[in-house]
Amino acid sequence: MALYLVRHAKAGSRSAWTGSDYDRPLSAEGRAQALAIADGWAGGAPAAVLSSPRLRCRETVQPLAERFGIPLVVESRLDEDTPFEKVLALLEDSPDSTVFCSHGDVIPAVMDALVRRGLDVSGSRGALRKAAMFVVHREAARFVRAELVDPPSD
Repeated sequence: MALYLVRHAKAGSRSAWTGSDYDRPLSAEGRAQALAIADGWAGGAPAAVLSSPRLRCRETVQPLAERFGIPLVVESRLDEDTPFEKVLALLEDSPDSTVFCSHGDVIPAVMDALVRRGLDVSGSRGALRKAAMFVVHREAARFVRAELVDPPSD
């Protein structure tokens, strides 16, 4: 079965934002990406939808949670600068079909750690673009393979 690691969609400029970075919202393009993620979801009903506390992550997966009528759960272990070990523990403890929304520093660190443990990844291993997703397959409690899915706007 699979877990889904989604990088948040496009947000407004960090340097132009004057408020707390936790409150920086998605841009118009990011909101369109979030809707496209929900509208194009092919993974079946998620067991849960978890998000970093930052608004841009919550806004990315809120349409998906609403589409399936499940609550969006804010999870501090998905926040920026979280050590990959904490995120791996969260993944290991989560049921199959869980969706996680996090950041461009967290997801690559987690994927690199899984590759070091034997995970086979198909698709580009370049920079993880905003609104892209890794589908990570688990067999017998071991992460075995993953595919990188391009952002919906591509």
